[in-house]
Order: sequence, then C-alpha cells, then structure tokens
Amino acid sequence: MNKDENYLVKTSYSPDDVTLLLKDVTGLVQPQPTEERERLIQSGRHYCEMLPIEYVPTPKYMQVYEEALKTYAKPTALAVGRLSDRIIKEKGEGVVLVSLARAGIPIGILIKRYIKLKYGIDTPHYSISIIRGRGIDRNALDYIIERHGARSILFVDGWIGKGAILCELKKELASYPEVSSDIAVVADPANVTELCGTHDDILIPSSCLNSTVSGLVSRTFLRSDIIGADDFHGAVYYGELKDSDLSYEFIDAIESQFELDCGEVEPARDGKGIDEVRAIAEHFGIGDINLVKPGIGEATRVLLRRVPWKVLIDEKYKDSDDLAHLIRLANEKNVPIEYYPLTHYKTCGIIKSLADT
Repeated sequence: MNKDENYLVKTSYSPDDVTLLLKDVTGLVQPQPTEERERLIQSGRHYCEMLPIEYVPTPKYMQVYEEALKTYAKPTALAVGRLSDRIIKEKGEGVVLVSLARAGIPIGILIKRYIKLKYGIDTPHYSISIIRGRGIDRNALDYIIERHGARSILFVDGWIGKGAILCELKKELASYPEVSSDIAVVADPANVTELCGTHDDILIPSSCLNSTVSGLVSRTFLRSDIIGADDFHGAVYYGELKDSDLSYEFIDAIESQFELDCGEVEPARDGKGIDEVRAIAEHFGIGDINLVKPGIGEATRVLLRRVPWKVLIDEKYKDSDDLAHLIRLANEKNVPIEYYPLTHYKTCGIIKSLADT
C-alpha cells in the first residue's frame, strides 16, 4: 500500500475480509444532531460535509433487530448466493469486488465468503466512497486499477432504492471507459440491475443499524479542509461503541444460512421504481425527489439519521414481520405511518421539508 496504514480508517472488520480505502478522520469532525444536519442540508450544505451523531437503539429496538436477523438471515443468505453465482457467471473468476461504503461493505464480505465457499476463489475486496452529487473517490479507484486493472472491477452495494447512486456511478465512470458501471446488489426492487439476488423489497438486517453493524465505521465524509486533493474520502472509527459491535454477529448469522444451490432470481415487476417514486412525490406535493426514500433499507435510514415526515406502508404489509423494526422506530420517534398502495416497494420514508415548518 503506497499510503501508511495509519492513514486508513480503523475498523472492526478483519483485513482478510475487506480493505477500506478511507482516510481516518476520527477526532477531526464534530458530529451534529439530526435536526441541525437536516436544517443545513436543506439550506444547501452537502450531507457529506457533516457526520451525524450515531443513533443508539433502545433495548426494545434491539430486540426487534435480533428477531429480524433470526427471521431474515435465510432469505438474505439465499439472495447473496444467487447474486454470487451470477457474478461468477457474468464477470468470471478474476473479479475484484469494490463495495460502496458503507452499506455495501457487509454485503461485499458476504459475497467474498460465498464465492470462497462454493468456488474456492479468494476474491479481492475493497471498499471506497461514492457520494451523490460529489462523485466517486477517484484516488481510491485509481489505487485499485493500478493493482488489479480496470476490467476486473465490480461495484457492490446493499440494495437499490430508486437508483440515485447508480446514476452517479454511470456519470463518474464515463471517464473510465474500461471500468464497468454494473452494480451488484442483494435487493433491487427499483428494477434497474440484473446483477441482484432478488427484485423483492426484502429486509436486509444490516439496514436496521448504523456503524455497529458496519465495522464501527461512519458514513463517508468529504470536505476540503480535511480531505486533501490526494487523499481518499474520509470516515470516522467509533471505537467507543466496540462493546456494542454486532458486525460479525450479522456476517456469521447470514453465512450460517448459506446454501450451495440457491435457485434463480425471480422475474422483475413491470416498470421502474423511479416512476413510482415520482408518482409519490406528485401525490404528496413534494418538489424535491431526494426527500422520497423508497424501500425498506432507505426508509430505515430516514428514521435512523434524517428528520422524517411520515412513513408509507403498503396495506398488504400492515401486519408483516418484515416491517416490525420500522414500525418500532417510527413509534419511538413519533413519526406517523400512512398506509398507501405501493407496487415495487413495501414501504417508503419521506423526509420532512423544513421549509414547511
């Protein structure tokens, strides 16, 4: 590595599982309360220039998370297996996994472990930052290309909500013609990629928590007074949360459910998720589509680190265990739940427009 190891952010993940190409900015960034961050974001400040105070779940919420992990370890494991099979079939044995920090990291680890189990291949796995509106970390991408070549790279994320990051990726890679803009995800309810384990809006239990299921690493950070022109994008290590770290509990729970024959991915629904998102925005009079966050993973994030206006749940899933964690979070934060017909998604989080308050 051409950068001192002390430069890279610490993590509770083993280097055998992933190399995080992220600058350690621990102690250099003062986390801000959710309401203050939301006010600044909606007044024009970019979210990547700030970090949230990590939400510490209540014991009741952790009970719901544990139940979700127990219930959905198998569906997640099967989706990881189907995705891994498709990766080897379409990308070959020389593939290099590049997960998008932070949600993509545990998924990249699981894919790496499944490929090792089934195919006996020790796939390299890196994680780098991509930020909506600011682009991909080109220093990190160049670092990987220098070591493995451009054609071997495959980007990995947890799920696709409406496809904003995929659009960002395609735009950024226009200047990297040999790097594929394909993205591999466990769940793609938006119906935008063939490299997925399912098109269903499934609960990936890691979406229920923040750093304590992501190697104790923050979301990625980019601000010119701290991140230099030659630096990787930054992240913080939450060492103070090490006693609450569940990162490997999650990995081990999913891995224990791996099967070597996971079947085929079910056909996608007609249409694209983004069209449904636009219809939701129009129905509720929302001018900024970025305030609409569809899917279980995105709705969970809204409740964990944004200021929610309401949560939409499809009537079919009113009493579903899939959404128990979401309902618990909404109740804890006094966020109203509205039952609303959805096609591609089971739920949708809507961020409060502070201009209206």
